Amino acid sequence: MDATLQKQILDQGMDLAKVEEQLKNFKEGFPFLPIVDAATVGNGVLQVSEENLVALQESYASKISSRVIVKFVPASGAASRMFKDLYSFLDGDGDISKSAFVQKFINQIDGFAFKSDLDAALKNQGSSLASALAAKEYQRIIGALLNEDGLGYGQLPKGLLKFHHYEDRDCTPTYEHFVEGVMYAKGAGNTVRIHFTVSPEHEEKFKAEVASIKSGLEAQYGVEFHVSYSQQKKSTDTIAVTMDNEPFVEEDGSILFRPAGHGALLENLNEIDADVIFIKNVDNVVPDRLKSTTADYKVAIGGILLDVQEAVFKALEGLDAGVSTEAVTEAERVLEEVLGGKLPAHYSELSDEGQALYLHQKLNRPIRVCGMVKNTGEPGGGPFWVQEDDGSLSLQIAETAQIDLDNPEHKAIFQSSTHFNPVDLVCATKNYKGEKFDLLQFRDMRTGFITEKSKSGRDLKALELPGLWNGAMAGWNTLFVEVPLITFNPVKTVNDLLRAEHQGIV
Repeated sequence: MDATLQKQILDQGMDLAKVEEQLKNFKEGFPFLPIVDAATVGNGVLQVSEENLVALQESYASKISSRVIVKFVPASGAASRMFKDLYSFLDGDGDISKSAFVQKFINQIDGFAFKSDLDAALKNQGSSLASALAAKEYQRIIGALLNEDGLGYGQLPKGLLKFHHYEDRDCTPTYEHFVEGVMYAKGAGNTVRIHFTVSPEHEEKFKAEVASIKSGLEAQYGVEFHVSYSQQKKSTDTIAVTMDNEPFVEEDGSILFRPAGHGALLENLNEIDADVIFIKNVDNVVPDRLKSTTADYKVAIGGILLDVQEAVFKALEGLDAGVSTEAVTEAERVLEEVLGGKLPAHYSELSDEGQALYLHQKLNRPIRVCGMVKNTGEPGGGPFWVQEDDGSLSLQIAETAQIDLDNPEHKAIFQSSTHFNPVDLVCATKNYKGEKFDLLQFRDMRTGFITEKSKSGRDLKALELPGLWNGAMAGWNTLFVEVPLITFNPVKTVNDLLRAEHQGIV
């Protein structure tokens, strides 16, 4: 690596050894995940009965009054991809008959919560929504929605768009996350703590949105909100390369570094000091009429987390008290029956001290409970059993790209998968002594991704770090719990807001 490249890497605040490793990854690629089975109900995915749902809610409620709870919301991505079809229409000839997507958007425009704001933006431009519709000025309407001289939705993050309409208000996902937080993330001191990861250019707008809603919701619900923010660190950016795996040099001679995907947020999560951390994507919110089911299952998986953590901590304390048959047997029970882990064949050959050490190392890890919905054909990750280096099996969330679909056995396992990852997690990131884990120590760097992009008309390869809920948490103790499909309502395109689940009044 030449001196100029080294200087640019250091100026970026990045580690030379990390960049050397990244360049090696581009050249060698990443191995596929060694899946051995799909996690299904009765084989890695838990189901919660109505009776157990109530018991878990009671257990959770009894334990959280003294706990610090944080709702962690990744909210830094721009919403531009939501409007891909609208941008294509805006750049085209204005013929609405060529796009069923745009026809639906225009024909059902009354169903969007941002309708009033859009009308106001058009009036500022000397028009109105009604007159523009009558004149079939569809590009004008869409331009007023997306462009900075209108609402500027194309430049805003999802968290600041109007998602839901009520009789007395129109609400952003940020607002909805505040209301959700009251329902399941109220901890010590009657406090609801919410942490948003945001882009630097959007932080002030987030703060303005929070300032506009915080005091009213505190008065309405009798709670105190503590809101914090963090930005994806520049030091987590990864080097981009040409299609020949050489550093991508821009026209001004600088080396191109790119954000490394949501896996980079592991460093943000690592700085959160809390007993319980809920993680949920910013766009997966619903109107008030559907929130109770979401809250019920959030509380349930929180109850599972705290019950499991209690059993794990007792087992670890037992091992610390001295190697004994009783302590080892109990630790085995917790690992296999409570966590659902599977011991390797060589475990039985270890001495008592070796078994105690092995169990201690397996149990003393961050814990996460992940809600899983039934697979309805959505693209993305799902729950699988994975072969670890030591021969044991662990539960992992695997993305399609991590699975070798050219391998008939792995393809069959993939096709037998019954559940999908909606990003519905609750995490415990402190050990049995009350100390924070260093979450970076439990990341599997072999689970990154290489994607193809372009810049200034030139093709390039980009490197993403192990995904936040994939390889970034590969070393965590994981439980999967089936949750109702109604709890998963992402907004991938603007027309998703027309689905019944996102209509506030029906």
